Amino acid sequence: MKTDGSAARPAPFDDLDRRLIHALQTDGRAPFSRIAEVLGVSDQTVARRYARHRGSGGLRVLGLAEPRALGEVEWLVRVQCAPDAAVSVAEALARRPDTSWVSLMSGGTEIAAVCRSGSSEHSDALLLQKLPRTPRVVGVAAHCLLHEFYGGPQSMISKSGALTAEETARLSPPVPRPLTEPVVLSDADRRLFEALGRDGRAPLADLAAATDSSPTTVRRRLEALRADGVLYYDVDYDLRLFGYGVMVALWLSVAPAELAATGAALATHPEVAFAGATTGPHNLFASVLCRDTGALYSYLTTRVAALPGVRTMESAPRIRHIKGPGPYFAVGPAVPRSRR
Repeated sequence: MKTDGSAARPAPFDDLDRRLIHALQTDGRAPFSRIAEVLGVSDQTVARRYARHRGSGGLRVLGLAEPRALGEVEWLVRVQCAPDAAVSVAEALARRPDTSWVSLMSGGTEIAAVCRSGSSEHSDALLLQKLPRTPRVVGVAAHCLLHEFYGGPQSMISKSGALTAEETARLSPPVPRPLTEPVVLSDADRRLFEALGRDGRAPLADLAAATDSSPTTVRRRLEALRADGVLYYDVDYDLRLFGYGVMVALWLSVAPAELAATGAALATHPEVAFAGATTGPHNLFASVLCRDTGALYSYLTTRVAALPGVRTMESAPRIRHIKGPGPYFAVGPAVPRSRR
């Protein structure tokens, strides 16, 4: 333990850890026996690794709802506030159930967050009434997410090559069936997602207790939600243990005729954890993860510089992570994985 009162940093993830995380990203509720078979190790080894990292805050599996399958609208929000109020405003935003990916950006006066709304009417109430009334907010800019080039069930670990294509295929669930209209969640479904947001691998008995139903009913509902593309699993992990030291929000202004091609190209970059087309003067947004500032400079001046149609670029380093995709925990992992 460090003498300055901060927790000692765990050892970096090794090859087996990375393979385990890739397996969990592919199917967060896959039995340990199935994961062990794919990884070529024992069930006990997989269970021990998972328990150790989850206990230390190095990783956790989350069961999340896909906003588009529910007909929800996502907004990338940039909140400007007084310097002495940034942390408190960010924490207030993080406590709201309709926010995720809340971060304090460089300068200490800007907060970046993702907000979800069920309709344009709800968007109006969220953006025009609720956010500006947060104490000490001096400005709000909101950009509607129009198209996702990379994100959701896909993550940085999906690009890592920790698992081979054949190993990933052995763990991958069936492709979700196409939806003709948004799925409407019941009260039991919402309680189920609340429980999965805390622990995506929670036992069926615990999920049944949370939803006042039987384990068999829960199992069937999980299968149906996954088949409809409403439910997906994500792994929240400590970025530092993967060797990432810098996370940057990247805003690009791209010629409209080049937007689709540029977004698709950006999505293939190993440094990009999330990429999406948005409204606003900067119509392409990405979350970028790099080893250090030198690697970031190299990335911006090579890969980004070579993208077609880019007119202007704005980058904003993240200095503090407040909330990820799951529920807000006032005390938790120091630097969990972030994609936005």
